[in-house]
Amino acid sequence: MPVALSSFDRSLLSGEQGAAAAFAMRLLVRFAEAVGAERFTDIEAAHIDGCLYLGQVSLDFVEHLVRLGGRVRVPTTLNVGSVDLIHPEPFLGSDEVGRGGARLMQAHEELGCVPTFTCAPYQTIFRPCFGAQIAWAESNAIVFANSVLGARTNRYGDFIDLCCALTGRAPYYGLHIGENRRARVLVEVESLPEEWAEAGLTCVAVGHAIGRRCGDRVPAITGLPASTNEDDLKALGAVAASAGAVALFHAVGLTAEAPTIEAAFQGRVPEEVIRLTAADLLETVRKLSTVPDGTPLTAVSLGTPHFSLAEFEGLMPLIDGARPAIDVYINTHRAVLEELHRRGWEERLLEAGVTLVIDTCTYVTAVMRDLSGAVMTNSGKWAYYAPGNIGVDVAFGSLADCVASARAGKVVRL
Repeated sequence: MPVALSSFDRSLLSGEQGAAAAFAMRLLVRFAEAVGAERFTDIEAAHIDGCLYLGQVSLDFVEHLVRLGGRVRVPTTLNVGSVDLIHPEPFLGSDEVGRGGARLMQAHEELGCVPTFTCAPYQTIFRPCFGAQIAWAESNAIVFANSVLGARTNRYGDFIDLCCALTGRAPYYGLHIGENRRARVLVEVESLPEEWAEAGLTCVAVGHAIGRRCGDRVPAITGLPASTNEDDLKALGAVAASAGAVALFHAVGLTAEAPTIEAAFQGRVPEEVIRLTAADLLETVRKLSTVPDGTPLTAVSLGTPHFSLAEFEGLMPLIDGARPAIDVYINTHRAVLEELHRRGWEERLLEAGVTLVIDTCTYVTAVMRDLSGAVMTNSGKWAYYAPGNIGVDVAFGSLADCVASARAGKVVRL
């Protein structure tokens, strides 16, 4: 069935709104037909994942839109790029990636995108409100917007996300539609490990479990710790989207559309019930590490998704004392960096031996000085991707474990 077009859609296609918008709309119509969308909807914002340089084709597409005079029609944030434009010195990649990556980031700015360069646009002033129709890319940003904020977006990939931004339109299908947002799977966390003092470990374990077992189905989760905060939910969604294809979860009593189980399931019954015990959670976290305790480390990497200001507030009391024996990297974004500088924390972090990585992330670009040994992280997403992306063994642990291990130069548990 052909996609129904509004008068504005037709004006986009005809070139009345510019050559770049016409080009983008032609691609969107083909995409809408492929996914079975019946029409388009207006969007309030976009987030672009395609500013990470993956070869000349990445740049060719955006340069074409620049030559056509393209401008985004809605507030549009940018995901991480291939280089840290603020601190270019640590970049250890090839000249091609360095030049091409920097140009790709600049070209997106020329289209009117905001140079946020973060995988966590929800930590910036461009945070969508409940019910907002948006077109976001980047898996953790998508699941956070849908789940924690209650905004509405599908998993938009490279090029389609930018086409939505240039037209202000998105195909109306999938999670843009309220009925499709109901939970299908009930995940009951029956017990928690007594030794886990923080909710973050539980959320990473639960996120990894639902990613592996739910696929792209929407889960509703009960039994998360009462202390679960926004950064814990961020970590849950990030690893769920990495280990599977989860784009929306409901944490009953915690997230925007799930005040009750009944609300999460929109009055229907679950298709499946998954029960997770303390032993299940411990085993899941254990499997995120590819090396045993006591293994020598070459680095610690934090902030995937990007470290929030609240996470820095939790870190600052831990950095006083002995300097780390190995490299410590923290990935974050420009808005947080500005606040760190204002508070005087940037200088304290640098004095404590921390390398701040802005605009990018340690598992997608070459900035880590020594990859000859294992790396420790408190990020389930980093632990999931880094072995394949940059070829390192990984130790996963809590933030306190990571700080203690950085000082010891080996994997230790508190």
